[in-house]
Amino acid sequence: MSHLTSCLALGGFRISIITDNIQGAMVVGLIMIGVITVGVETHIDRSLVEASGLLESSLLGWQLIYILPVAILTNDFFISGFWMRTFASKTDKDLVVGTSIATVIVTCILTLVGATGLLAAWTGVWPGDPPQDGSIAFFLLLENLPAWVIGFVLVMTVSLSTAAFDSLQSAMVSTGSNDLFRNKLNFWWIRFAVVLIIFPVVVVALKSPSVLQIFLISDLVSASSIPVLVIGLNSTCYWWRGFEVVIGGLGGLLTVFIFGTIYYHNAQDGANLMLLENGLYAQDWSAFGAFVAAPVGGLLWGFGAFALRIGCQWILAKFRGHRFDSFDRPTLVAPSSVRQEESLDDDSGPVTHPETLATNGKFF
Repeated sequence: MSHLTSCLALGGFRISIITDNIQGAMVVGLIMIGVITVGVETHIDRSLVEASGLLESSLLGWQLIYILPVAILTNDFFISGFWMRTFASKTDKDLVVGTSIATVIVTCILTLVGATGLLAAWTGVWPGDPPQDGSIAFFLLLENLPAWVIGFVLVMTVSLSTAAFDSLQSAMVSTGSNDLFRNKLNFWWIRFAVVLIIFPVVVVALKSPSVLQIFLISDLVSASSIPVLVIGLNSTCYWWRGFEVVIGGLGGLLTVFIFGTIYYHNAQDGANLMLLENGLYAQDWSAFGAFVAAPVGGLLWGFGAFALRIGCQWILAKFRGHRFDSFDRPTLVAPSSVRQEESLDDDSGPVTHPETLATNGKFF
């Protein structure tokens, strides 16, 4: 990790892209080798297939069909590495092609890795004696494979981790330089600050009782705030303000607390639901209800805040004798054309930039 941090601090985003390509090729190759070896070395007890009940429908399975897409989709809005690569794409076509290829590869990898849980159950290594948590079924399966197979899997795991980690570091540098300091602070100071931040991050990761719970908390926060945020990204909703986004995001979390208090008949358990103390495997409706309450409650609070703001501005306009202008469209700057730099493989001529707002966004 220290070596990776040093490389990113010196090389920046270009090094991140190069290493991601290398790591991606390594992962694909190692996945193919791992699938073949697991298929050869793993022996399924057919009597356990039906007895496990994993091929039957369950309440948790149906709930996850909703929970996982909502949690992952909304949380991805906060991943700066995705946005950084989006804006780094040369053309929209390149972005679509790259995203499509990545989607297919990631889907295959997740399917193959997820299937190891089934294999662990059908080979009898899970739940084990004493029973082990289902989240470590993959590692229980590895214990029964040859050492050289475990070595390949470890290399693949490290490659995946470093690929995600260097993207995170690059995103932190870009966010700190552009969003926090508006490119007024020397870039090397930003990189040095990111290096310093890594140390407490490692400590928190080591001390945390459950990394999955940290992800679930961030998923719940994003599920409450992203729906009210994307409304403002639509040009037809020019009347949406930051006030609605903030109130909606906080209101979504408050709605989760209200739902938990009603569901458990206990305010303490309602507060614990905001932290998803029981995870996703509570075998009840708590986690599902939380991920429904967060976006729905966020939208309801957001529109309530919108009505409150509009009402106050209308009353204030009448009181002061001013024109009520809360629904006036923002002033737009006419599109401008600039000459795209010549490249070896593309000469597309002038590029027309879309209209942009002449003023910054408003909070109220």
